[in-house]
Amino acid sequence: MQQQSFTVEQATRSIERYCAYQERCHQDVERKLKKMGMIPDAIDQIIPHLLQHNFLNETRFAKSFARGKFRIKSWGRQRIVRELRAKGLNKRTIDIGLTEISDADYEAVFDTLSRKRNSQLESETNKYKRRKKLADYLLYRGWESHLVYAKAVELIPD
Repeated sequence: MQQQSFTVEQATRSIERYCAYQERCHQDVERKLKKMGMIPDAIDQIIPHLLQHNFLNETRFAKSFARGKFRIKSWGRQRIVRELRAKGLNKRTIDIGLTEISDADYEAVFDTLSRKRNSQLESETNKYKRRKKLADYLLYRGWESHLVYAKAVELIPD
């Protein structure tokens, strides 16, 4: 299959649409440009253009990502931080992104999620296995271990 070749101008317009559709990080944009067959010199020309014209903004991306993953997927802070690090964002930008999640919302979502999962595990009669399944589920979603274990003991008492 022949790969379509783009001029720098065509690639720039295409990437502008890509960034306007949804917030993107530098890594996503760079990967997309490489997939389009752009050479490093062209990439080094396009990315500053995107930054200058506000198509690309990592702080805005971090805020949007944190807000979305928390509200839609009920991810905890640890999972959000891990995913943002994997996208190449620095600690300062990640911390700014996490400010989008209020402590009250965080606790409310955690409580709702853990109670819902606990009710789904009612078929498990062994309380220790049930606690483990609940804890594993919440830890996978990135909730802090001290919260998870306290909630597991609260919902499934000895």
